[in-house]
Amino acid sequence: MIKYISTRGGGEPRDFEQVLLSGLAPDGGLYVPESWPKLDLGGLKGKPYADVAVEVMWPFVEGSLTRDEFAQIVRETYGPEFFRHRDVVPLHPLKDNHYILEQFHGPTIAFKDVALQLLGRLFDAVLKKRGEHITIVGATSGDTGSAAIEGCRVSDQLDIFILHPRGRVSDVQRKQMTTVEGENVHNIALDGSFDDCQNMVKAMFNDAEFRAEMNLAAVNSINWARVMAQIVYYVTSALELGAPEITVTYVVPTGNYGNVFAAYCARKMGLPIRLVVATNENDILTRFFESGQMKASGCVATITPSMDIEISSNFERYLFDLLDRDAGALAAMMRRFKDTGHFEVSPEQLARARKDFTAGRTDQSETLATIRRVYEDTGYILDPHTAVAMKVALDVAPEVDGPVVTLATAHPAKFPDAVERAVGVRPALPEHLADLFDRKERLNELPNDITVVQDFVRARSHVKKQAA
Repeated sequence: MIKYISTRGGGEPRDFEQVLLSGLAPDGGLYVPESWPKLDLGGLKGKPYADVAVEVMWPFVEGSLTRDEFAQIVRETYGPEFFRHRDVVPLHPLKDNHYILEQFHGPTIAFKDVALQLLGRLFDAVLKKRGEHITIVGATSGDTGSAAIEGCRVSDQLDIFILHPRGRVSDVQRKQMTTVEGENVHNIALDGSFDDCQNMVKAMFNDAEFRAEMNLAAVNSINWARVMAQIVYYVTSALELGAPEITVTYVVPTGNYGNVFAAYCARKMGLPIRLVVATNENDILTRFFESGQMKASGCVATITPSMDIEISSNFERYLFDLLDRDAGALAAMMRRFKDTGHFEVSPEQLARARKDFTAGRTDQSETLATIRRVYEDTGYILDPHTAVAMKVALDVAPEVDGPVVTLATAHPAKFPDAVERAVGVRPALPEHLADLFDRKERLNELPNDITVVQDFVRARSHVKKQAA
């Protein structure tokens, strides 16, 4: 049975159930598996998505649920009621050796659905077994919030509070969060950036008294269960393209690093894949792989808002491995970054990092030009985040052999203004969201003040009422 340890070295190893419900480790670190299970790639070839998902994730869950319980949850999660394509995350051949991995066939038409539909059901199963109620707090740059709410809203074992930066998400993203009805659903439009929202969530988790009082849990990608669920589509798509006999290159648009870290996990489990990180103008990750320095320089608003992130929370998980799992060194590095906004790794560590990942960046004009180019060449419409990765994919393709897969992290209709600017076509929402703009919104605008936000959560969480 796999146990989990904190990247910062505190506490005893924990099981999956404990990691699922706590999210962030008590010492402020992130949980990672003590060891990596090995994939039976030959045995997984040709199996349906849900069957592969059970096999890939079961070693991480074992001991907290029975295999039958887990298999039932997985098959319900990835069934036709919630995902509109039978392959869940299908491959779309584009041109030459380029493929699109479409991650937008879930309820909120973004890649976060793949993990958060599962996470909500895992929460519900574990909490019912324990007879407990939790308070979920999360930050979103646009997609996590709606996917988390959609995954968790049906559970009476939890309350969910999602913070988003006021005025910095697309209208579709906002409406998908704020039009969901449910006594346990609360949307907070925070004055500030996504990093302010993320820092607010971390501050609430680091307040030990508040965390215990509210029985806090996390849906952000700091929760290991989300990363675990995202490993699956790298396995299914690579096998479809001929792995392990060939090596597939994945280009991943990223801000918070969770999606591409899941690919790294798949490779640690034996999947032969190359990984390319794609960023927009908020390019702190690309700059790291170029220079070995992580240096905060401010975050700007772009047409790819889900990537307007400067503090990539999941990058700590990768740094832990890069530092040979030296928790003391990692903790010191994170303190230095918090205090100064800067740290750097050694030349030897940078060389290792460059073997693990290639990185590239795209600005807004290149993003729009890429949407236009792909549409004119193939008739396929990219969302702007996918276009960031596609531009980088086109740049690196001549240097690699074999298939190049760009991750399409959102449906183009989530960002219709940018798409229309690029190609003159305004993409329509899928049928199940066609009336989105007619639905009534519910949200609360709050200042970037930890006391105000904590008081808001206290007043509305059923944990307190249950305890009383």
